[in-house]
Amino acid sequence: MSDLSRRQTITGLGAALGVTVAGPAWAQAVRPQKFEPNQLIDSGHQFFGSISRGLGQAVEAAGKRWGQPNAYILGQEASGALVAGARYGEGVMYTRNAGDMKVYWQGPSIGFDAGADGDRTMMLVYNLSSVDAGFRRFGGLDRSAYFIGGFGFTALAGDEVVVVPIRAGVGARLGVNVGYLKFTPRSTWNPF
Repeated sequence: MSDLSRRQTITGLGAALGVTVAGPAWAQAVRPQKFEPNQLIDSGHQFFGSISRGLGQAVEAAGKRWGQPNAYILGQEASGALVAGARYGEGVMYTRNAGDMKVYWQGPSIGFDAGADGDRTMMLVYNLSSVDAGFRRFGGLDRSAYFIGGFGFTALAGDEVVVVPIRAGVGARLGVNVGYLKFTPRSTWNPF
């Protein structure tokens, strides 16, 4: 499949969820400054809309564990699994002083997991030394248990950088899996 059909698939899912994503210019060499929790919650409320009741609690819990993020990503994603699975997404990474940029992510998973979902996603990014340092793999454990819709968050790590995806979406999913997300500046269907 081409990058265009992947974009059309994710954009169609995003349209169904009411999400649009646009990418402004960005700078690579500057270390991003940190965001205050109230800035993240305000941005998340605008992005998630009426399904954001747990957003404040998720941001607060992540802040207690990892401090203040120096970047965040707002986007949309789709995933599916039957023991083995894959997740694909796209969005915009926002920083306070290093600019904003379009990002894509994809990754495989394996575990006791079955179902499919489409999500609006806010990812908090901690300890990012530069925007380019985000283009890599981040591994972790994910748990899902919802029918029709759900809200939750997990943490993925790679060296010093921690990415905390906060997801709200629709679908049916049940299980536990281990996997990773690979962040790239261009879309690709290859989850590895």
